[in-house]
Amino acid sequence: MPFTEFRLKNGLRVILSEDHSAPTYSICVTYNVGSRDEPKGQTGYAHLFEHMMFQGSDKVGKGEHFILVQTYGGRSNGTTNADRTNYFETLPANQLELGLFLEADRMRSLVINQANLDNQRHAVQEERRLRVDNQPYGQTYEVVIETAYDNFAYKHSTIGSMEDLNAATLDDAASFFKSYYSPSNAVLSLVGDFKAEEALGKVKKYFEEIPARPLRPAADISEPEQKGERRKTIEDAFAQRPRIDIVYKIPPGNTPDWLALEVLGRALMSGRSSRLYQKLVKEKEVAVEISGGAQERRGPSLFWVVVMARPGKELAEIERLIDEEIGIIENEPVAQWEMEKARMQWRSRHADQLRSTQSRAARLGHYAVYYDDPSLLNRLEERIGRVTPEDLRRVARSYLRKSNRTVVVTLPAPKAAQPAQ
Repeated sequence: MPFTEFRLKNGLRVILSEDHSAPTYSICVTYNVGSRDEPKGQTGYAHLFEHMMFQGSDKVGKGEHFILVQTYGGRSNGTTNADRTNYFETLPANQLELGLFLEADRMRSLVINQANLDNQRHAVQEERRLRVDNQPYGQTYEVVIETAYDNFAYKHSTIGSMEDLNAATLDDAASFFKSYYSPSNAVLSLVGDFKAEEALGKVKKYFEEIPARPLRPAADISEPEQKGERRKTIEDAFAQRPRIDIVYKIPPGNTPDWLALEVLGRALMSGRSSRLYQKLVKEKEVAVEISGGAQERRGPSLFWVVVMARPGKELAEIERLIDEEIGIIENEPVAQWEMEKARMQWRSRHADQLRSTQSRAARLGHYAVYYDDPSLLNRLEERIGRVTPEDLRRVARSYLRKSNRTVVVTLPAPKAAQPAQ
């Protein structure tokens, strides 16, 4: 996918990719801030700010952002994870300036007041209740990362805690905005029906006079080597069957070993023909569902194995069978048909990510912020293709060790005793 890059005088990185197949375009602004940047006592701030960014700015009233986009048949949203926050719109090509204006105005002059903070604090807390506190296995993810990681940067979830969200002050919010929502800490990617030269002129018109602000130092995301297996068992009142989560510490995304682990995860767990599905679900009938793979982070990542156990089956036996299959990978080359299947699955997902202008704009921002290299969008397929069966054996031996893993078992909570009749 062809694209051109520019850097404005205030530090904003601009990536432009023309696509004249439809009279639309997408804009994505990716900020180099995520939950990993939150200190203790301020968890959930990055995600809270994603909500705050839709509450109005100097020239856009509260609630008008979505109204303006929808008036022209467009769509708009934002997402937050541990390593970045992004905001995006898709609009008709003749509304290029509208998308640029909306993103520039909130980058320059977001309205941060007590009413907006309180309103969005409550919205995020309700989101936590819905997606975490009152969902089956909703708290399992938090327990896994809290147990697996030592460094606080990745040890807490993006949604944050109720206590920290309650404690957020107006000064905290203003400081967070000034520290991270600077043009020098962002990537603007445009994909769609425009002429790059004209589009760059309009980007400069709206963004170049936004002043760069001093940034906080980058978060420390280093992790000490894990020396032994970690285990935890929790009870979940909403769970219907036992679940086992096994995670192994692995290198950051976009490293040679991570790419090999990405392929290995697909061979082990992707689809009904995968090794663990065949062994645990079909052959031994000890599980009803298998999922997982190599999680992508800018820092130390996790190789995740999730098993939904069949009721009444021994969880220790499920773990033994997983260890057995990993041992086979360590000692016997993965068959060529499995390698090709894993590559095809990766290519299918990659192609799906490039289907729309919105997803392409988001991926360009992703690779620029994560790895300072948006050209990965065009080069990753070739790198995945170079992964060999010997690479899979090597990374299995290096990382999928018991001493390098964390095991969290989630059990259905016992039903409350019924009162005597």
